[in-house]
Amino acid sequence: MASPASTAAGWLRWLGLFACILLLGACSRAEVFRHEAFVFGTRVDVAVYAADQAAADAAAAAVLREFDRLHRAYHAWEPSELTALNAALARGETATVSDELAAMLKDAQRIAATGDELFDPALGALVALWGFHTDTFVPVRPDPDKLAALLAARPRMSDLVIDGNRVSSRNPAVQLDLGGYAKGYALDRAAAILREQGVTNALINIGGNVLALGRKGDQPWRIGIQHPREPAPLATLPLYDGEAVGTSGDYQRYFMLDGVRHAHLLDPRTGQPARGTQSLTILVTPKGAAGEAVGTLSDAASKPAYLAGDGWREQTRRFGIEHALRVGEDGRVEVTKALRARLQFIGAIEPVVID
Repeated sequence: MASPASTAAGWLRWLGLFACILLLGACSRAEVFRHEAFVFGTRVDVAVYAADQAAADAAAAAVLREFDRLHRAYHAWEPSELTALNAALARGETATVSDELAAMLKDAQRIAATGDELFDPALGALVALWGFHTDTFVPVRPDPDKLAALLAARPRMSDLVIDGNRVSSRNPAVQLDLGGYAKGYALDRAAAILREQGVTNALINIGGNVLALGRKGDQPWRIGIQHPREPAPLATLPLYDGEAVGTSGDYQRYFMLDGVRHAHLLDPRTGQPARGTQSLTILVTPKGAAGEAVGTLSDAASKPAYLAGDGWREQTRRFGIEHALRVGEDGRVEVTKALRARLQFIGAIEPVVID
């Protein structure tokens, strides 16, 4: 007969084995927990891959609260810190802004300078003239006299004078609209919050601007690149830890007038909706970003490349981006060699590969 001591030891070993089995079972039950909302004028999705649903839900909820804060703080036409700053600039006054907004404006200035000011958040008045400062678009052309006057005034990000928290403008025509910057900034904020909450595997999607953390189990996250003229993906792409994808296209915020598509992506050189490109997608890797915030760069750097038309590749090079894809106005697909190696195209698409 076994001694009491040996029996107790056996029970302890069995309980230890049972605990291990339970832990392994918990790990094997890891799944994707999704939280969705409508912010920044688009659908956002936070997907967390984890075994603990309560922790995943809490982390995603913290991200959505941050998105709501950013949306309210930097809205371009509803009352916000940004509209208060715009009112001060229009009066020729100097305004005191938050540390966050001052840093965002300095960063946006730098990005605008890198891209020949094709990305230009100072053109809020132009966006308003075309009717895009609303959630519903009315197909109408801007008043030609107002448009000509605004083009003559030539508001630019370089007109801003930022001294600590104090912001003024050498040009009263400057009206700020961070619509081409804020979604990328929000991606980086989301990544920081998730990491603070102990989340190591997640995918954040803000209307097609996507940032990945970790993996989805034993596989990388995989996303689709939207076809600009069909309700389906053009291609799929694996995303690895710390990578971000941004797309600028003419297929979401636009209206049709006299059979012509007028998108919200406006060319500061002409004051007209940009022509020549249906969509422009860039992939920013942590290494390729040279220490920059990948989410912010993936959003803002896609704009000058989109607006540059056939000169898109030169613009992506300026930002050190080697992974890019363009769908031209005629539907022709051009892709860099680096990104072609990562993509799986859907259907009979024969892209032109560019170094």
